[in-house]
Amino acid sequence: MTTYADPAARVGVRRRWAMLAASTLAQAATAVMIHGPAFLIPALHERGLSLAQAGLVAAAPMAGVVLALVPWGLLTDRRGERLVLLAGLVGAAVFGALAALSGSVPLLAVGLGLAGLFGASSSVASGRVVVGWFPAGRRGLAMGIRQMSQPTGVGIAAVTMAVVADAAGPYAAVWVPVAACAIAAVLVALVVVDPPRPAGGPTAAPSPYRADHYLPRIHGVSVLLVVPQFVVWTFALVWLVQDRGWSPAAAGVLVAVAQVAGALGRIGVGQLSDVVSSRMRPLRWVTVAAAAVMLLLGLTAGWAVPVAVPLVVLATLVTVADNGLAFTAVAERAGPFWSGRALGVQNTAQFVAATAVPPVAGLAVAAFGYSATFALAALFPLAALGLVPVRHERELS
Repeated sequence: MTTYADPAARVGVRRRWAMLAASTLAQAATAVMIHGPAFLIPALHERGLSLAQAGLVAAAPMAGVVLALVPWGLLTDRRGERLVLLAGLVGAAVFGALAALSGSVPLLAVGLGLAGLFGASSSVASGRVVVGWFPAGRRGLAMGIRQMSQPTGVGIAAVTMAVVADAAGPYAAVWVPVAACAIAAVLVALVVVDPPRPAGGPTAAPSPYRADHYLPRIHGVSVLLVVPQFVVWTFALVWLVQDRGWSPAAAGVLVAVAQVAGALGRIGVGQLSDVVSSRMRPLRWVTVAAAAVMLLLGLTAGWAVPVAVPLVVLATLVTVADNGLAFTAVAERAGPFWSGRALGVQNTAQFVAATAVPPVAGLAVAAFGYSATFALAALFPLAALGLVPVRHERELS
């Protein structure tokens, strides 16, 4: 039976959708901070950094995220979502501003890393707000909307940070995510209320990891699917500029369009999971599609005919579609007193892989070219197919 510790927790449908909007904006703002530095790579490369070195700077926020996700999850389980969201957004804005003012590549990387550390809070807490306030039959759609925040944030970064970096330098471009995080913090303060929780408290809830291997298998699938996602996210713009001769502005617009498509795809896949009453079957379908599209992209990226350009858009759509499904499934299985930590583990595993992708893929591009790198990324969703725990999924509740 659900209990309400605070009368403010009794909110209507309109307030729930407002909290979904605030949570989505919070995640989008931190996505600009965490993933936006990938669009600084061309500007950093022009200033003498190798692709691998520029990739390390781009990966700095993700390294900060890796260190912080589980602690943020634990704090969310103990203290609630609103506090964690506010602390993280304000901290990300402050350290992002310091990075923008640094004027030094090492200090830029450190500031972005600390901004990522604070920005990690939204990955856990904003998802908890959605799962806590929406019923199972609407949760896939609601989480799909919330999960569109990540590709939307990347799209915003593509059309803003890439252009600002090209015109005014990489440090000036960092003010974009600083402003986004500050605006999101204000909206969260005005709208978000901690969702109700069952009576009994955290001590009464056993660890969901002791029951079976369902959660670890989802973590494994998500880690493998991160690789093609971040290969496309990190190097699509650079490929268009260096191999295709596009301007940074034109390439940024295409990447932004692709991210919008990916955002809409997350909503569609989330709604599909509600309709078929399963998170794992759609996750398996997405995994097959990711392997196929990355292989096609690898085969066509070197062709003179620009077949690969629309495939980049399709690859962006497909490779991000799994996140909402996995995120929702983890939160549902873990329950209200473990989902913070479980989502922290989920995202930590993903970001460990994501942090490694830019520098390693940069080395692969330098050694083998873009076509081979895209094709190699198809091996990871193929490996993930056998891990999707379709038979171990429970009825949605």
